[in-house]
Amino acid sequence: MPADSPARATARETIALLTGAAGFTEHRPPSHPLPPDGPLGWAGYDAARERAASRTGEEESVVYGTGVVGDRACVLLAFEFGFLGGSLGRLTGDRLAAAYELALTRRLPLLALVATGGSRMQEGMVALTQLQRVAAASTRLRAAGLPQIAVVRDPTTGGGWATVGAGADVVLALPGAQVGFAGSRVRPADADPHAYSAEGQFAAGQVDAVVPPGELALTVTHWLRALGPHTVADMPRPDPHAVTGAPRAAAPDALPAAPLPRALSAVRLPETGREAVAAARDPLRPRAEAYLADYFAVRLPLHGDRCGSTDPGLLCGFGLRADGLPVAYVAQCGTPTRPAGYRAAARTIRLADRLGIPVLTLIDTPGAANDAEAERAGAGAAIADAFAAVAAARVPVTTLVIGEGGSGGALALAAPDNTHVTADSYFSVIAPELAAAILKRPPSETGATADQLRLRPQDLLELGFARSIVS
Repeated sequence: MPADSPARATARETIALLTGAAGFTEHRPPSHPLPPDGPLGWAGYDAARERAASRTGEEESVVYGTGVVGDRACVLLAFEFGFLGGSLGRLTGDRLAAAYELALTRRLPLLALVATGGSRMQEGMVALTQLQRVAAASTRLRAAGLPQIAVVRDPTTGGGWATVGAGADVVLALPGAQVGFAGSRVRPADADPHAYSAEGQFAAGQVDAVVPPGELALTVTHWLRALGPHTVADMPRPDPHAVTGAPRAAAPDALPAAPLPRALSAVRLPETGREAVAAARDPLRPRAEAYLADYFAVRLPLHGDRCGSTDPGLLCGFGLRADGLPVAYVAQCGTPTRPAGYRAAARTIRLADRLGIPVLTLIDTPGAANDAEAERAGAGAAIADAFAAVAAARVPVTTLVIGEGGSGGALALAAPDNTHVTADSYFSVIAPELAAAILKRPPSETGATADQLRLRPQDLLELGFARSIVS
């Protein structure tokens, strides 16, 4: 990567890229000088630090303080790669811990602009244990319901990636940045370099978006608006006629539920189960992308399961409605949902729950993927985790079935007592074709089986599964 690349900008240049004219107020932690040549007495370490300070104008490899990105105040920390490769030593740990504590004290989101080569060898285990300090500080911030956003620059490797970077709630990357736990000098000689790039990490579901420098400030502003922190008083109150029932939280002034999306097709209610299935499987029926585009003014996708996989048929993220209401979304796209999709969904729901943001789920799947690869990838455990995330959510979860509701693979993402259906949808314990096969009925009886399953929208309403049929 060229030295003048935006991904290789200095710490202060990167901060200025985001804060612009709003400015940045630097903070410094209390001074705790190192012994001569550091805790290991590493010969020449002091001289190396002096050269790094002279070259960069910085006292350490991290700069931190408060600033405003767009219209949102936050705590920013930025690594200066020119200072000993942005490495982490004890004084770096002091600054990182102080930055997290500043965010905690002021109840502000933390924005980390990461460029690091890892832990500082000249300080040995003292340097390595700074990762535990960062993990503890991040955990305290998470417990306080405050969001953490990381922007990974070039390079982001080692412990800095495995804590400040990959440990954030949302991970954005600059194009072409080297990103990975193993740095270029310690990975296998025959390793595929793409796997250690921002683009490769995005493909593997470890990075949420690769964002060009010119779009970074606006993207971060949207994320700060969506993630908060929010209080109940901050949240716009949706039209009560559009809200789906009472919030699930116990408090009377709890967060409002997400407004119910409008149906995007005007089909009549089906007369038979077979008609209901045909309408839901109509290739011209509106899909999740159309619903999300109609529902949100701004969409901010979360990408991947953080376990090395993605499911293109399951869309997750946060969005801002035109009225300013932030809502998390999980949307099936009409394909069998894979284990990576359920893991991504559970991640999204738990993050929304921690930050106090209502959740909208859109159901549209013939069922969970049932091939051998899905089983090897832990389909059962992933589905169970999605069920658990919905069941444990303290924020309101609203569900709209927009197409096929195929068995447990669909039910895993449905809100108990707050599920609604469109006229061109169905929900069934099993697909009628499979039900007929299990019952040893001929294919000619599939339609009759569909009727017996009572899977039509009006059946679901009568059975008490659906709260309403959305028109």
